[in-house]
Amino acid sequence: MKVVILAGGMGSRLSEETSSKPKPLVEIGGMPILWHIMMTYCHYGLNDFIICCGHKGYMIKKYFANNFSHYSGVKIDVKKNDINILSKKIKKNLKIKLVDTGEKTATGGRIKKIKKYINSTFCLTYGDGVAKIDIKKLINFHKRNKKLATMTVVNPPTRFGSVELKNKIITKFNEKPIVSNSWINGGFFVLEPEVINYIKNSSTMWEQEPLKKLSKKKKVVAFKLKDFWHPMDTLRDKNHLNDLWNSGKAPWKIKSYIK
Repeated sequence: MKVVILAGGMGSRLSEETSSKPKPLVEIGGMPILWHIMMTYCHYGLNDFIICCGHKGYMIKKYFANNFSHYSGVKIDVKKNDINILSKKIKKNLKIKLVDTGEKTATGGRIKKIKKYINSTFCLTYGDGVAKIDIKKLINFHKRNKKLATMTVVNPPTRFGSVELKNKIITKFNEKPIVSNSWINGGFFVLEPEVINYIKNSSTMWEQEPLKKLSKKKKVVAFKLKDFWHPMDTLRDKNHLNDLWNSGKAPWKIKSYIK
């Protein structure tokens, strides 16, 4: 099954980082967040990726073109113009198709532009968020429900902490509690190729007209994720994810990403 990753946005709310690199290459624990996302899928046996590039997409292409040399010893013979990898620390069997889908193309438009590469059920996600999610359970849930689209939904954490009171006495502090009665788009989809027909053109936002039409026809089912989920929208988010990684308690880390 192919995995499509939307990696072309501007990332304007994270301008401290994205002024010099595309958002999916912003690092968490010394590795691009895009790599973390891909390794989540790899753990469940999905290793055929289509990455929809856009803003500074050439940097993503360059990253993967030089992937082995990032983490391996390299022997360079300048006279012969020859480069050899001495040791390969990355042993993942990855297939990566990097597609230029346009600098300002909307999310739906990016999906439409890779239509020719899709001929069966596929996964879709964004290149700027991590989660502790069982991809196999998500896919099986999609198959059982037999809808055109399955969307992971999550309870968003609030931006502020809360307190618990008893007779005016503060009894407990809660840091960014989960809003249990509210569900939002968690960004991990399983889709049938037919959903692409609901995308009008390059300016179509996937999250707007296509999903609304599919929902109206009762073609979308929600997969509730109650475990860890966190986007990387701001510098605060990036720092939080790095703190989790550096503490050794990153919930989304399944196993060592580099072997």
